[in-house]
Amino acid sequence: MPEVTLDQIENLSREALLAHGAADWVADEMAKTIRVAEGYGNRICGLYYLESYCQQLVTGRVKGDVEPEVTRLRSSHVSVDAKFGFAQTAYARAFPQALAAARETGVAVMTIAHAHTCTSVGYFTEQIAQAGMIGLGMTNASPIVAPPGGKTRVIGTNPIAFAVPDGAGGVAMQFDQSTTSVALGKITMANAAGESIPEGWAIDAEGAATTDPADALQGSLVSSGGHKGWGFGLMAEILASALTGTTPSRDVKGLKLADAPPHDLGQFFLFIDPSDAAGFAVAVTALGSAVAQDPGCRMPGQGKTARASVSVPDALWTSLNTLREKP
Repeated sequence: MPEVTLDQIENLSREALLAHGAADWVADEMAKTIRVAEGYGNRICGLYYLESYCQQLVTGRVKGDVEPEVTRLRSSHVSVDAKFGFAQTAYARAFPQALAAARETGVAVMTIAHAHTCTSVGYFTEQIAQAGMIGLGMTNASPIVAPPGGKTRVIGTNPIAFAVPDGAGGVAMQFDQSTTSVALGKITMANAAGESIPEGWAIDAEGAATTDPADALQGSLVSSGGHKGWGFGLMAEILASALTGTTPSRDVKGLKLADAPPHDLGQFFLFIDPSDAAGFAVAVTALGSAVAQDPGCRMPGQGKTARASVSVPDALWTSLNTLREKP
């Protein structure tokens, strides 16, 4: 299994995306997101998605050459139409205006409409915190979650991320989690590896608990904490989809299907400027100290650093390198 540097991962990703029709700036931005995911050990949102991105660029499921349309609808609301392009590039174009709005008004909302999957929501909220703001973000996704006690898929894993600045350009706390007991990618990876999954992750098509990932993929994931996670999933659905006028999760086709209608997902981000709150940084630091009183305990995301290189399976690295060539 080769040890591959993040520079190599970013270069490969950029060349592959360019070869499959992405514009220069789009390829640059998307390659950076893949690099960040891999550096943090989040393979599901890194190289795991590169082949899918390339396939969907060719079929037109995602547009790799569109310019997102950014509009400041109100003093504290920045809206961006991704035009069926990548969510990451839409966010990159709108971020400066949303940040400026938050600094002017104290609180700002950024909504993204008609976007491809954004994979890791924490990738975005981390940027908000690094800019000195409290960041909250969420997205809808393809349907894989039934209501507690039901078996019909209604919403996606609908992840939520939250990040808090440390007052020095870093992040004091951050979490990024699906509103289900586990991310869908862990089910698909277990299925590909022929491994079972823990009970409590999913139900089969008839609504019965299962440890077989194949049955889980035909059934539904379980909301984290039952009704509690289900409520958060619905919140994300309403803010990310209903509020942005994008396709509801129940009508979104599989995110990795090569040829299907565009994802047409929505994302919702909240920026909060804590500078008016006297003693905010001191209070967050004190909270972190209280959490760390017991050995091995820390604030979520605290001390997270990117690795310089990662191990990539030979077959995967060889396969991904073929993407450098135009189809």
